[in-house]
Amino acid sequence: MNNLTKKEKTRRLAESALMIALATILAELTVIEFPFGGSVTLFSQLPIVVISYRYGVKWGLVTGFTMSLLQMVFGAANFSYVSGIASYLILAFADYIVAFTALGLGGMFKNTVKNQAVALGLGGAVTSLIRYACHIISGVTIWKEYAGDTPVWEYSVTYNGGYMIPELIITVIGAVIIGSIFDFSRNEIKVLRKKNKNTVENELK
Repeated sequence: MNNLTKKEKTRRLAESALMIALATILAELTVIEFPFGGSVTLFSQLPIVVISYRYGVKWGLVTGFTMSLLQMVFGAANFSYVSGIASYLILAFADYIVAFTALGLGGMFKNTVKNQAVALGLGGAVTSLIRYACHIISGVTIWKEYAGDTPVWEYSVTYNGGYMIPELIITVIGAVIIGSIFDFSRNEIKVLRKKNKNTVENELK
């Protein structure tokens, strides 16, 4: 970031702040709310994935980490349901810090997958799976009493999958759609131009 101009730094910071705010708002617009935590939201993961794609994984992780802290503040009441330092740490890291910071990896395919929509979709899928894994670990370690007679791993995978699989699908669909419409590789986001037949033929020569 040291090599960026003042204008570029300001744009990056402003965009990131806007995307964090958007992600936080969208996280509150739940489609389905689960009884013991977790919900299906309206594309709340997507803003962080986009920022990571635009400015790189390192910057994306910083943005995701910032979002994770906000999510932890909003979910502070959950800490009253566990006891002990170990449980507090697992809750903080597995359900919040690592889970949401991981969304900052969403741009990991930018330099390896040429198709922007596919790259964003893959990034959204991988980061959702990482977040899912974090919640599974949390479910197995500090929320296991809710499993009842069900094997704890089975309970955690099933319960957390109930909202994370739809969340993954929604994120991927949203990523592919906006990746097909907007060009996120430029400083200023613009609508992608549709290639006509002659342009495609020239590129193939």
